[in-house]
Amino acid sequence: MDLKGKKIAILATNGFEQSELEVPRERLKDAGATVEIVSLEAGEIKGWDKKDWGRPVKVDKTLDQASATDYDAIVLPGGQINPDLLRVEPKALKFIKDIFDAKKVVAAVCHAPWLLIETGIAKGRRMTSYKSIKTDVANAGAKWEDAQVVVDQGLITSRNPGDLEAFSAKIIEEVKEGRHTQRSAA
Repeated sequence: MDLKGKKIAILATNGFEQSELEVPRERLKDAGATVEIVSLEAGEIKGWDKKDWGRPVKVDKTLDQASATDYDAIVLPGGQINPDLLRVEPKALKFIKDIFDAKKVVAAVCHAPWLLIETGIAKGRRMTSYKSIKTDVANAGAKWEDAQVVVDQGLITSRNPGDLEAFSAKIIEEVKEGRHTQRSAA
């Protein structure tokens, strides 16, 4: 129970990659963290499971109810649909940026680095992502690396569902370390 007393937000909306929300959520809960699903609207959001719509997930808080001060970290699942919908939502971008600027852990997998690009967080950072957005990440000023997990002072990125165990383990490790006070703001 390494993360007892820690609270982690998973920011997602319809079209999140099913495993990229569920695996980190379960690993973080198993480690003792309180995990809340934060979304644009109340109710449920529906995942995308490989080639079709997946299972619904209950939303714990809307962005209007959530505050960066309430969380020790944020996890951003990918899929193509989810981060594309979120990156045009100013409240979602502000929530991510506020957590980052407070020097807390920010973790993004697959296509979710689009959100790090949109917030300006990617610039100057070491990152990875799903291979199809490698050019987007590089064009945003990040140094793209082909690795399961890349960590840059509490900013954690991974490539795809095959990396989820390593991604989840690194989130647990980084949250245990606490705030990353050496990290400069984006």
